[in-house]
Amino acid sequence: MQNFTFYNPTKILFGKGQIGKIGKETKAFGTKALLVYGTGSIKKNGIYDTVVSSLTDAGIEIVDFPGARSNPVLSHAVTGIELARQEGVDVIVAVGGGSVIDTAKTIAVGAKTDEDVWKFFTREAAITGALPIVTVVTISASASEMNMAAVITKEQGAQKFSIRSPHIQPKTSILDPTVLFTLTPQYTAYSAVDIITHLLEGYFNNTEPDSILQDRIVEGLIRTVMESTETLLTERNHYNARANIMWAATLGFNGLTTAGMGVVALPAHMIEHSLSSLYDVPHGAGLSIVLPAWMLYVHEKRPAKIARFARRVFHIEKSTEIETARAGIERLKQWFASIGSYTSLADADIPDSDIAKIADNALALAKAWGLKDYTLVVIAEILKLGR
Repeated sequence: MQNFTFYNPTKILFGKGQIGKIGKETKAFGTKALLVYGTGSIKKNGIYDTVVSSLTDAGIEIVDFPGARSNPVLSHAVTGIELARQEGVDVIVAVGGGSVIDTAKTIAVGAKTDEDVWKFFTREAAITGALPIVTVVTISASASEMNMAAVITKEQGAQKFSIRSPHIQPKTSILDPTVLFTLTPQYTAYSAVDIITHLLEGYFNNTEPDSILQDRIVEGLIRTVMESTETLLTERNHYNARANIMWAATLGFNGLTTAGMGVVALPAHMIEHSLSSLYDVPHGAGLSIVLPAWMLYVHEKRPAKIARFARRVFHIEKSTEIETARAGIERLKQWFASIGSYTSLADADIPDSDIAKIADNALALAKAWGLKDYTLVVIAEILKLGR
């Protein structure tokens, strides 16, 4: 295990009935809040009323900002930045999943600077401050509620880039598993894929050769996510299964599973960002196309870890490590299909003829993330394995 510093200051309030505490939690950071949310589902399920009532009772003035969409876009965030400046808000409350929280993080950064906020995503400028953020999670997948990252798509050029900064780490996040009861089977599946991919990217792409503790944490979380997802596809309101998913999502990408693992890369996410930016494919659905394809591309060069995954998660053992790894990849792909997620470009109605265009789009992010081994040719080869 390599040297590391683990610092995660986000306060988590987990469980039933916690959403009503949002007012008190927000009051610690400001008295005028920009309330960021999506396209209106929280008004149908009562969460909006609970949040507004709690904020109002705490004496917080609310500025509504709805409309964050899945695969959040820069133009909407820029509108939010302008509104936050105009209204002089001093705290942001995000109610939603990763797309809403990432929108809120982008607004939080932009509201504290005169700089073009996109420059932070392209690494042309450094983040030096942000408004404080408090979140209520309604879709569990991204772990944005407890990490220092955010992703946004610039519509011009279809560029889906990210930022990382301790300034955008949420101060407090409220996680009530009961709000996931209304999640469709489709988005339950996509969420599970996102969680598993976060876990496996760190598991496979690190610079630490002896990582038994972290490996076992990851393997245990993946098995729990799979079991809980299978339960939820038949028992939508199973509280413990929802709770397992909600907490596993947070643990899967809050820095815990990669602590001590050295340099960690996210090549599957890098390639998937092009699918969701170019075709508006749900992020989890795109990942279930790219992850098995990426694993196939690398499995002969480094079969040991993929074979370990096959053994520990699926109890597969073949005569060689390469055969074991290959069987594990196929089983993962089958599991993705069994829960209703995509497993090929064809599932997303993306033609083979677009592979060159997708690779070209992904190359820009590969360069931004310093993934030097992922050339145009390599990215295209991976995409071909996902046809």
